[in-house]
Amino acid sequence: MSKRLVPSMTALQCFEAAARHLSFTRAAEELHLTQSAVSKQVAQLEEMLRHHLFLRIRRRLQLTPAGSLYLAEVNKILTQVDMSSRYVLSYGSQTEVLKVATQPSFGVRWLIPHLKGFGKRHPNLHLDIRNEMEPFALLQGSADVVFFYGQGTWPGATCIELFGEEVVPVCAPELLQGRTLPDAGAVAELVLLQSTSRPQAWHEWFLEQGLHTDNSYHGPRFDTFYMALSAAQAGCGVALVPSYLVAKELAEGALVLAWDHAMKSNGAHYLAYAEHAAEVPKVRALVEWVAEQIQRREH
Repeated sequence: MSKRLVPSMTALQCFEAAARHLSFTRAAEELHLTQSAVSKQVAQLEEMLRHHLFLRIRRRLQLTPAGSLYLAEVNKILTQVDMSSRYVLSYGSQTEVLKVATQPSFGVRWLIPHLKGFGKRHPNLHLDIRNEMEPFALLQGSADVVFFYGQGTWPGATCIELFGEEVVPVCAPELLQGRTLPDAGAVAELVLLQSTSRPQAWHEWFLEQGLHTDNSYHGPRFDTFYMALSAAQAGCGVALVPSYLVAKELAEGALVLAWDHAMKSNGAHYLAYAEHAAEVPKVRALVEWVAEQIQRREH
């Protein structure tokens, strides 16, 4: 195996400071080192990289093309190290991190509201939640628990069904101009807001009602239901979304049903974790908490 080119953090800091100030002297003052020490670190870095990083012109420094390229990479490294260090500082010595991945709209509209109180029950668990469109994070080891929509089968994972859903067409009240649509066919005459994750949804919704339209796949496309809902509220068209995501807007009148037909979705929402993690305390804690929330929802 070839030897890795891993310069010291001191060398990277010296180079970054010198590149920012275009001065070894000012870099040395900032880093509380001598000017010769900074110069030596940069020289060793140049020797390792086999490229000059600076041009010395009349006692002034100027970055070479290689130096400019390397500076961009070094800034990424130093920023990541700084973020990682602050990340660790934010936890107490007894805190354990529980990494959770969730689809964006589900996370905003269902998961986060239902996590209220979890921290109080488990003060030594720090939730680290991120968006993930598919449950690949589980296989990659970058998440302990994943929430996803689908059929509930994932190799090497235990999948627990949370609940099914139904989708409804919603739009801003002004889009209907105070009128009631005569039938579902009238919906097809409006702008249909499409969801990237479920491109066939409108086609199936119309088909379930015995309607065939050439417009079911046409319309602006959005990565998430949350974006589609925002577009619907702005009056851009009709969004076909899970009813649980839009309950608040319907209750408040911010959105209305374009046509009162709910279609049951083919999949369901699941919680998943690696098969070998079933007895890991932090994973079990979240699984039990979510089960309680589902039980309350059903009652």
